[in-house]
Amino acid sequence: MAKNNNHNMSREEAGKKGGEATSRSHSKEFYQEIGKKGGNATSKNHDREFYEDIGSKGGKARHND
Repeated sequence: MAKNNNHNMSREEAGKKGGEATSRSHSKEFYQEIGKKGGNATSKNHDREFYEDIGSKGGKARHND
């Protein structure tokens, strides 16, 4: 893995660093709002079958825990 400096940072390290900076600069309400917007966009772009499929996959994954 690359060293943690500004010139040789891996994508993973850069993403983690950016995510941590974002979490420090935004509130719980910010994340609730973007989650709501994402959920609304997803519901506009997908039908009932999509939700049935992901629900089934989630149920199978939980069953294997």
